[in-house]
Amino acid sequence: MKRLLSVAVATLFVGISAAAQSGGQDYTHNADIQERFAGAWRLALLEQPGADGKIERADCTGMLVYTRDGHMAVQVMYANPQPANGAASVQYAQGGYEASFGRYAIDDAHTFTFHVEGALVRSLIGKDLKRVYEFAGNQLIVKSADPTERWRVVWERK
Repeated sequence: MKRLLSVAVATLFVGISAAAQSGGQDYTHNADIQERFAGAWRLALLEQPGADGKIERADCTGMLVYTRDGHMAVQVMYANPQPANGAASVQYAQGGYEASFGRYAIDDAHTFTFHVEGALVRSLIGKDLKRVYEFAGNQLIVKSADPTERWRVVWERK
């Protein structure tokens, strides 16, 4: 009976240890991804639907900063500001300028959520914006997880 109890306790201990380790691996994995985000990024390319609905390259410049403790800020200035496009479900810029800041949380290996704390376009404040991302060399490629928003941004490490 003592031996059976010892085996049961040992099995329980191994199970708890394995669960703790797998949780730790998820945390470590997210920490590794967060480390890849951290730093300053320069806008390399922004593609968005034009007035005719076709995807076009926007003439703009910008900067994106992620901190290791989960904060982010983005600024984009358009050379030729366009009026709000009725086809877009969310307006991010006003007067040819886009600026927002807040916290970000990595959801998994392909998405993160931007929790907007402040923005030039005040209707964005308090929103949680889900983003799809991928790393390619020194680039970070980001797009909305909302399929109605057909923009794509390529950032390069500064």
